[in-house]
Order: sequence, then C-alpha cells, then structure tokens
Amino acid sequence: MPFISFEGIDASGKSTQINLLCEFLKKKEIDFLVVREPGGTSIGEKVREILLSPESHMFPETEFLLYAASRAQLVREKILPALKDKKFVIADRFADSSVAYQGFGRGIGIDKIDSINNFATLNIVPDITFIIDIPVEVSLQRKAEKRDRIELEKREFIEKVREGYHVLSKDPRFVLIDGNRDIMEVHHDIVNILKERKII
Repeated sequence: MPFISFEGIDASGKSTQINLLCEFLKKKEIDFLVVREPGGTSIGEKVREILLSPESHMFPETEFLLYAASRAQLVREKILPALKDKKFVIADRFADSSVAYQGFGRGIGIDKIDSINNFATLNIVPDITFIIDIPVEVSLQRKAEKRDRIELEKREFIEKVREGYHVLSKDPRFVLIDGNRDIMEVHHDIVNILKERKII
C-alpha cells in the first residue's frame, strides 16, 4: 500500500492537510495509519521530548542522530507492520526532514545524512512526498508564542531549511504545494494529485 509523507517548514499547515486527507480516506473506507516524527512510538516520544525541549542544548550531530534513532524505531515498530497489513501510511515528516533541517539547515553533509537515514529506515522511501511550501515570513507569523527548540531558531536557519526543500522538490517523488492559500484549495490539489498518480 502507498506510503505518503508530508514535509515543510514549521507552521506550513502539514497537520491540517493530513487531517483533511484522513477524513477523505475515512469516507472512502480506506484503512490507514498516521505517524509523526519525531515520535510515533513510546521510545520516539521520549526522544521527541529531548529534541524539542527549549532547555536541550545539543550539537547538530547529536540532534540528527536522535532523529535517526526515533525514525529507526518508528519504521520497525509502526510503518513496516502497517504496510504489510495493506494499510495506507501517512507520515507527518520522515527522513527528508533531516535532509532539510540537519543537512541544509545545520550544514551536516548530505551524504552522511543519506547514509544514516538509509540505515535507520531500512531504505524505505515514501511513494510520494508533499512539501507544503510557505514563505518564511508567514511561518514566523503563524507560530504561537510558546515555541519548541526548533521553532525558536532564527530566520536564517528557516530560510536554509526552506531552500533545502526547494532543492529536494526537483526530484519527481516530491510535489511542491503552495500552502499560502485557502486550506480546502490545498486539500483538493493534494487529492487530485493522488488520483492522477493512481495512489487513491
């Protein structure tokens, strides 16, 4: 069954679009599983607390390896079993987040990111990845006053991450979606693309 992931800078509207897609799949009586990164498992949620806590001060390499550890657990505990059970899997972030955030944003070598990602994920790659794209200024405006460690990053970092997603979007697996539009308009675009690619 298909494996669909959603990516984008913080406050891009990924979660909203995932919820709308889930409602669509329910109406179609399609069985699915939604997972999120970091997290999605009991171990992953503990890692998430460390990663997103504003009190956690860590080196970029530590940050990436913690994301990879959470990802490895998620793949083996949740994603693989769901795919074997013929369920749609929808991921709120996956390995591409590390390419954008730690590769482009933190400046860790992309080759290192890819190598460890492949090990962590058993080389599992989404069938299609939607990048919900919004301007950095919109992201900053949408963020709540209480922000996590990643969301507290400066504008320059977010711009590098967004640039990374734009580079990734040149690969046919990715679909760059303008997220700075009406929510339902974005949702209809996503559904239409999934139909065009015969994923649903």
